[in-house]
Amino acid sequence: MDKAKPLPSLLVQRYHGWKATAFSENRAWYKRLADEGQRPKTMVISCCDSRVHVTGIFGADQGEFFIHRNIANLIPPHQPDGQQHGTSAALEYAVTALKVAHVVIMGHSGCGGVQGCLDMCSGRAPELEEKSSFVGRWMDLLRPGYERVKDLDGYDAQRSALEREAVLVSLENLMTFPFVEERVATGDLSVHGLWHDIGNGAVEQYLPADKSFKPI
Repeated sequence: MDKAKPLPSLLVQRYHGWKATAFSENRAWYKRLADEGQRPKTMVISCCDSRVHVTGIFGADQGEFFIHRNIANLIPPHQPDGQQHGTSAALEYAVTALKVAHVVIMGHSGCGGVQGCLDMCSGRAPELEEKSSFVGRWMDLLRPGYERVKDLDGYDAQRSALEREAVLVSLENLMTFPFVEERVATGDLSVHGLWHDIGNGAVEQYLPADKSFKPI
């Protein structure tokens, strides 16, 4: 592949700084991770958004979280059609191979993917309706959520509600996977839905008994 370029100097400098400090000071821990493999208890499915720093929010170290990121933290329904499914593959590996005890879906404020879905479904972004739009076809997963919020008063209210619907739709789809449903039924796996406000640092969790998100 002749199009690859050397890493930008800023990233090279940051790598050498990390290697000389954080890595050097914790060399034994990194060797243990390398020798013994990973044993995370929690899988986190979060958005690709660079502002969502899951390990920072929960103070997690290397080896604690198995993290999968995608646009708008969505989980598709179980669809064993022989095609390529990145999120489903990550979920299968976490649950069946790593045997995590928790699956956490974390949405967030100001999600561009969710806004794209809102604009697409309301006719504001016809380009996302094109078959060639990878973002649009991915955000089709959230159309059921849009149907539940489309009658709310005002664009901002719809967008905020749809961010939480992205978590709920993903929770619903998560339970369509037989290997998830089985481990939840036996009590070996618990699933959680969170929404994070980037501006004020708040985290809300979905409580089924209240059918709403509440601050933690």
